[in-house]
Amino acid sequence: MNRVSLIAEPLLDHTPGKDRPRPMTGPPPRVHELHLYRRYFGLVAAGRKTIEGRVKYPRLAGLVAGDVIRFRTKGTEETVDVRVARVGEYPSFEALLDGEGPENVNPTASRAQQLAQIREIHGPEKEALGVLAIGIELPVP
Repeated sequence: MNRVSLIAEPLLDHTPGKDRPRPMTGPPPRVHELHLYRRYFGLVAAGRKTIEGRVKYPRLAGLVAGDVIRFRTKGTEETVDVRVARVGEYPSFEALLDGEGPENVNPTASRAQQLAQIREIHGPEKEALGVLAIGIELPVP
């Protein structure tokens, strides 16, 4: 490394237990508000659901690790905030379940049950847009 690159590097947070250093400076994380069905809300709030699958709509194109998602159950004021750990892309929900493991998407349902539930929510025309696998984690208290 040359001297210039050392000066240009941001200060990093090397807190023990972190899987990667994070810049200590910069803009605050962006907050994205998304609706979530009640059956999944409890799994997210308990930290049991670690992958959120979403259609790759244009409004989610800028979602990046470090952002915050505020999940809201429709018709309520109940929310849970999670940190985006990573964002992956798949051509279909079936590929997402195979790549991420169905137990990470919904630990209370089999792969077949999950695909049936997803098909009730999203038609093939939506799935054709692509699918995002959003790795989520509860914020450290």
